[in-house]
Amino acid sequence: MPELYPALGSDSAQLCAPYLELLPITGASISVFGGSMHETLLHASDAVAARLDELQFDLGEGPRWEALRTRLPVLLPDLRFGDQHLWPVFGKAVAETGVAAMFVFPLTIGAINVGVVELYRTSPWTLSRSDLITASSLAENTSWTVLRQLLNDNAVDHNGSVPGSSLISRREIHQATGMVLAQAALSAADALLLLRAHAFANGSTLAEIARTVVARELDFSPPDERNDQHVLE
Repeated sequence: MPELYPALGSDSAQLCAPYLELLPITGASISVFGGSMHETLLHASDAVAARLDELQFDLGEGPRWEALRTRLPVLLPDLRFGDQHLWPVFGKAVAETGVAAMFVFPLTIGAINVGVVELYRTSPWTLSRSDLITASSLAENTSWTVLRQLLNDNAVDHNGSVPGSSLISRREIHQATGMVLAQAALSAADALLLLRAHAFANGSTLAEIARTVVARELDFSPPDERNDQHVLE
């Protein structure tokens, strides 16, 4: 089941509602990064929005990472053109979703990076200056709303769920990353990269590969160490 920040509860759906009401978009998703939240999808308005989030998380590339890095909006009014060469694997994958335009706004407060809001359309579109002002204002409000919840609940336990949505659970991914880190003597970043590469090479999602690692069905220890372990058992 998907994980949800419990203090937000079912109100997480309201985070996306203003974007859908005030902007000419088809769908939206909101994710948070860092701290005890790690990388967690708070809400997606529909299955396509959730899929865009999952693709970028699994592949480690896409406009959301550029928005996080630059702390600036990344606007892709027509995905047939533009900067997709920066994200070749994501560019190919997103072409299969029917999404024609994406607009990613970073959620920031001062020097704090809270997360991102990702908006999409099923037809090409250029946001007007008025749209950009509205989106930026909404993103600022979302940043404060989410940050307040994070600060109000220091013991985060992701036990909630969002009925009817296809959000992905990240707990097993973080657990699997820690296991691979220990198995292969890698940094956390390299362990996650190894999981992503294995998922891509096998046509699986990162969540699926993580589950096999946590279930001890997949082990990234060097072959000699694995053989020694079997002997001990």
